[in-house]
Amino acid sequence: MRGRETEWTDLMRSANAGDSVAYHRLLKAIAPVLRAASRRGLARAGQPVDQAEDIVQDILIAVHLKRHTWDPTAPFAPWLFAIARNKLIDALRRRGRRVFVNIDDFSETLPGAPQEDTLPPGEVASHLEGLPARQRDVLQSIAIDSHSIKDTAKKLSMTEGAVRVALHRGLSNLANKFGKD
Repeated sequence: MRGRETEWTDLMRSANAGDSVAYHRLLKAIAPVLRAASRRGLARAGQPVDQAEDIVQDILIAVHLKRHTWDPTAPFAPWLFAIARNKLIDALRRRGRRVFVNIDDFSETLPGAPQEDTLPPGEVASHLEGLPARQRDVLQSIAIDSHSIKDTAKKLSMTEGAVRVALHRGLSNLANKFGKD
């Protein structure tokens, strides 16, 4: 590892000095390591590893765009892996907490009757009435009328951030209410 770090650091110094061959060698050397690290990170997060190449490309673009910020007196690998970690985190955030399930596993249950524990529309409206006006309006717009956060923000003359906060608070209030009932 120590030899690789030294080699990468020397290549990056040369690349930043204008040596395009050194830059090409550096990118070829780090790509497989980044690919493996991306796959491990995705797998550890319980996500499919098929998006690892997209993450690697994001990392390489960030290295290219930010290479002038690297301190040539410092080792290259920690700087590179900090970028890689942040790009992996960004990719996982974009994916959210999605769980990928094959729909064929549920083919017999999909066409069934609605579940009994869903609330009738009138009861949903009565639960919303107990909320502060802004939370109620946001929940009505997003959860019942199926408007986006952006559309809700425009409709209610709010920022998108304020809509998200009101949505979260409204859902928390409803969850607390159902937890107590």
